[in-house]
Amino acid sequence: MAASVAAAAGRLRRAIRRSPSWRGLRALSSEASPTQAAAVRDAFLSFFRDRHGHRLVPSASVRPRGDPSLLFVNAGMNQFKPIFLGTVDPRSEMAGFRRVANSQKCVRAGGRHSDLEDVGRDLSHHTFFEMLGNWAFGGEYFKEEACSMAWELLTQVYGIPEDRLWVSYFGGDPKAGLGPDLESRDIWLNLGVPASRVLSFGPEENFWEMGDTGPCGPCTEIHYDLAGGAGAPQLVELWNLVFMQHNREADGSLQPLPQRHVDTGMGLERLVAVLQGRRSTYDTDLFSPLLDAIHQGCGAPPYSGRVGAADEGHTDTAYRVVADHIRTLSVCIADGVSPGMSGAPLVLRRILRRAVRFSTEVLRAPPGFLGSLVPAVVETLGDAYPELQRSSAQIASLVSEDEAAFLASLQRGRRVIERTLKRLGPSDVFPAEVAWSLSLSGNLGLPLDLVELMLEEKGVPLDTAGLERLAQEEAQHRTLQAEPVQEQGLRLDVHALGELQRRGVPPTDDSPKYSYSLRPGGGYEFSTCEAQVLQLYTEDGTAVASVGDGQRCGLLLDKTNFYAEQGGQASDRGYLVLVGQQDVLFPVARAEVCGGFILHEVVAPECLKVGDQVQLHVDEAWRLSCMEKHTAIHLLSWALRQALGPSTEQRGSHLNPERLRFDVATQAPLTPEQLRTVEGTVQKAVGRDEAVYMEEVALARTAHIPGLRFLDEVYPDPVRVVSVGVPVAHALHPASQAALQTSVELCCGTHLLRTGAIGDLVIIGERQLVKGITRLLAVTGEQAQQAREVGQSLAQEVEAAAARLSQGSQGVAEAHRLSKDIGRLTDAVDTATMPQWQRRELQATLKALQRRANTAVRKLEIGQAAQKTQELLQRHTEGPLIVDTVSTESLSVLVKVVRQLCKQAPSTSVLLLSPQPLGQVLCACQVAQSATPAFTAEAWALAVCSHMGGKAWGSRVVAQGTGSTADLEAALSTARAYALNQL
Repeated sequence: MAASVAAAAGRLRRAIRRSPSWRGLRALSSEASPTQAAAVRDAFLSFFRDRHGHRLVPSASVRPRGDPSLLFVNAGMNQFKPIFLGTVDPRSEMAGFRRVANSQKCVRAGGRHSDLEDVGRDLSHHTFFEMLGNWAFGGEYFKEEACSMAWELLTQVYGIPEDRLWVSYFGGDPKAGLGPDLESRDIWLNLGVPASRVLSFGPEENFWEMGDTGPCGPCTEIHYDLAGGAGAPQLVELWNLVFMQHNREADGSLQPLPQRHVDTGMGLERLVAVLQGRRSTYDTDLFSPLLDAIHQGCGAPPYSGRVGAADEGHTDTAYRVVADHIRTLSVCIADGVSPGMSGAPLVLRRILRRAVRFSTEVLRAPPGFLGSLVPAVVETLGDAYPELQRSSAQIASLVSEDEAAFLASLQRGRRVIERTLKRLGPSDVFPAEVAWSLSLSGNLGLPLDLVELMLEEKGVPLDTAGLERLAQEEAQHRTLQAEPVQEQGLRLDVHALGELQRRGVPPTDDSPKYSYSLRPGGGYEFSTCEAQVLQLYTEDGTAVASVGDGQRCGLLLDKTNFYAEQGGQASDRGYLVLVGQQDVLFPVARAEVCGGFILHEVVAPECLKVGDQVQLHVDEAWRLSCMEKHTAIHLLSWALRQALGPSTEQRGSHLNPERLRFDVATQAPLTPEQLRTVEGTVQKAVGRDEAVYMEEVALARTAHIPGLRFLDEVYPDPVRVVSVGVPVAHALHPASQAALQTSVELCCGTHLLRTGAIGDLVIIGERQLVKGITRLLAVTGEQAQQAREVGQSLAQEVEAAAARLSQGSQGVAEAHRLSKDIGRLTDAVDTATMPQWQRRELQATLKALQRRANTAVRKLEIGQAAQKTQELLQRHTEGPLIVDTVSTESLSVLVKVVRQLCKQAPSTSVLLLSPQPLGQVLCACQVAQSATPAFTAEAWALAVCSHMGGKAWGSRVVAQGTGSTADLEAALSTARAYALNQL
């Protein structure tokens, strides 16, 4: 019998670990009508509020506030991290939370927890989902209440038959010194769950950790049996109940938390599928209106829920991808995350483009289709999350605009893939270079996972090793961009330039780089440029008539729309195609100015020759980010002159899509208040969304204009003038004072047409290059907003630490914890991407707090040590030796006790051990001055700690160490024997 139970348990463990197929799911009742998803959500919230006194808290935004470790909020507990970490401000509303419940919007795409590439392939994965959760903070309730509430809700409110539910609990981890969670097991047994449906698992399944450090604890999970007794159980997790009772320290050890918490999470989509008796989450009313809207809008066959080989043409896969992704896009955009260039916006861009590909290529949907689905999302989620209703029109407009911008790239990408495949042998892999040129990191902006999926559908493997190499090279390149160095690109030497001039070749016409405009929806439209190949150069500078076969070469054209690096602005990148041949991309890595000629650094996958007609496409996202940064630099320069005085001079600048750098001559380092004022001035100009005027004028017209900024450069004639908020003609009028009141500069760079697209500017770094010159680093847009949120979050943590310090500590352990928290906060503030003015202020505050915290620790330790010393002196009245145990949580206190004992009994040698949780033992000792020279504290501690499998350190007089043992008496005997032998 025991053997058969063990075998059955093993099969069930394997069943739990398998991803649920959802096939064969039987309805809870064939007679009951399916419960609507909205009613399921409302029942959960009402249950905890009305029956168990929980406070209902709104869902946090899916955009993490001040948590750079997350791209998106991916769990209900994210917003409560300050409570779990003990950093919540005691004066805040959150500090008063005891029992809380909510339905949290979650996104799992990109980063450590990502379901993006699985969406569509099966019947259960989603990038956006709702997490139902209840929490108890500070020991408000714990395991028994949490399990009882969960069981009551599932079986009595939702009516799930008890015989369909199984539970698992933590079976212990001997390596970590953790025993099984028998308390949770017994609770389930007492609730009536049969022992055969109560399973134990190890830490991988049933021990939850927030991260590498921080609160953690055992969890118990409730599983639902899809089979319902018809054959072997098919278990799928419904609800996870986490009991936070430990803290993972930096050294990997576990310490008990001073306050215990309950954190539970249950996915709404999966729960609704169970209650509605559906074989898939996509068959519930959370998705059916969307799937109907997709069918009506594209004319594809109705959704039928097929997967794998049964899904011919991938139609049902496309339905699932589009339905999931438009939900994610709608929720994210409503919460202020829009498709963009980096971080969460880049992930959202991938999601949107993945949806575009499936809707147009698989479902054959018409242009503008994705935006038309937004009302269906609002219909299903708008009542629960009103921000969707408020932002519906904006979401649809943004989605439609990005869809239209991507369609041409998608069509060209498909042609490139088809042409490349025709050239491959039966066993060849798809070239990494071609895939990279198609990707978001390359030229066309196709997500790499989408390229891989398109190839997978054709049965062609991708050169993943080559892709990893290219990704590493890109990462290294971006790292260098923070402090750019002159890259060794292709250049024209004096002989090549002389030959071009001898042949009468005119300088490159690069005026098309200014050919761009604003669309009605606010996005930018960049024109292409057709040009003729005038000359080709090999990497060593040799002029050639043709190149090909993947050669890296220099390309000289009669005209270009590429911006070549100058004036501190990074070069454009992009690609070109041969006119009349759109299915071969020639990636352009950069463009360089050489004596009036612009040399493009190109990789030629096929033949390219002198005389060819080509069409050039700049990387629009790259260019737009550079435009944002360049206009921001002009505003920053003007704001610095406003704050520091009109004589303030620029000493250099550089910008790329990631960030900008600005060097300014200063009499003294900028104060935090000056930095804040400068940022505020830029923010106001951005908020006004002022027009940016650009015009070429005769250089003579720019002379003697008050406030017009000249750099130490040679300017062309005519020269380009960039004016913010004031037309150039007005700014250059002899009587005008405009250049004193706004930014007016001579500049050949590419700029925004309105300042609002900058979004925001934050100075994130500042240092003295040499005496009198300060270098500022800044970010814009989404990165700036994230930097502000990080700064606000850290400021709140510092305020909370100050409040905790003012309240006073109840004991040494709490004081040590606070001191460590302040040290951790100091490290975080030193390294975070945040406003520099705020960093400087917080650093000063933290320095003072650390001094106060350290003083408080010393006072408490001295007081505790004095108490322990007196207790030991009463037990050991005389003799040359004291070997004993002391209860203390700190090695520092133990050392103080030893010192005080030896001070009060100078002729006594002392060794003390202090047992800690999980078997660890602290050791401290001091040898009396009258002891023999051979008797040293370091050797004594080493002998004892080695016996415990640990280590020791110190001097001849005082030493300390650590070890682990379950037999303290043996360790004490070793200490006494060693000392008596020496004495």
